[in-house]
Amino acid sequence: MQILWPTPSGENPSESMTDADLERIYDYPEQLDRPWVQVNFVSSADGAVTVDGRSEGLSHPADKRLFLLGRDLADVILVGAGTVLAEDYRGARQTERRARLDRGGVPPIAVVTNRCTIHPDSRLLTDTHVPPIVLTCSAAPPERRAELADAGADVVLAGEQMVDLHAALKALEERGLRRVDCEGGPHLFGSLLGAGLVDQLCLTMAPLLAGPGPDRITAGPGIEKPQDMRLASLLQEDDFLMLRYRRDPGGLG
Repeated sequence: MQILWPTPSGENPSESMTDADLERIYDYPEQLDRPWVQVNFVSSADGAVTVDGRSEGLSHPADKRLFLLGRDLADVILVGAGTVLAEDYRGARQTERRARLDRGGVPPIAVVTNRCTIHPDSRLLTDTHVPPIVLTCSAAPPERRAELADAGADVVLAGEQMVDLHAALKALEERGLRRVDCEGGPHLFGSLLGAGLVDQLCLTMAPLLAGPGPDRITAGPGIEKPQDMRLASLLQEDDFLMLRYRRDPGGLG
């Protein structure tokens, strides 16, 4: 993996990015005073986020390397219920890097679900070292909320008819979880964007044209105003590009 931009001191692109290089480039800002949300996606060159319904067909070892790095640097992994079901999520694992970077224990998976559609026997609850956090709303069936709580989940009510993402992030912050790594899916990304909560986008672009289809990087209602971003880094391995965009400083609240 090499860095194309920014190049160090105007020199030629680096031929090999070490783990230490990537940790420095991708780390969260220091001394956060609010939740800071990074969104991770892989897409085809024409914008598809799945092949045959899953993201695996677009992935590459370099993308997986950055995916795991995102988890290791975060306090919590945020994901939508649809992605949990489609990808058969399990809990994260402790790694040598997290211990070395003093990032604490295993980061919990925080699932956004308006109707508590996660099954209590799913791997998310049965194959994990830390309880998942279920971010839901008052309109979710009480019996489903109770089943998930009985299965060990930390069930949080954040909103009435649907999950209020501002309230959800506040609940995470109250648990000491400010470094937020969002792994999708498109509806959650679209909702975060609409709420003005996306600070960074890490996008891997695969050298593939998937053709027409509904699965794109964001989904849901349109947003009032496009969010300005700035390119923070550009990496390459084989024909894959790894782009990192940060919110324009003028757009920070």
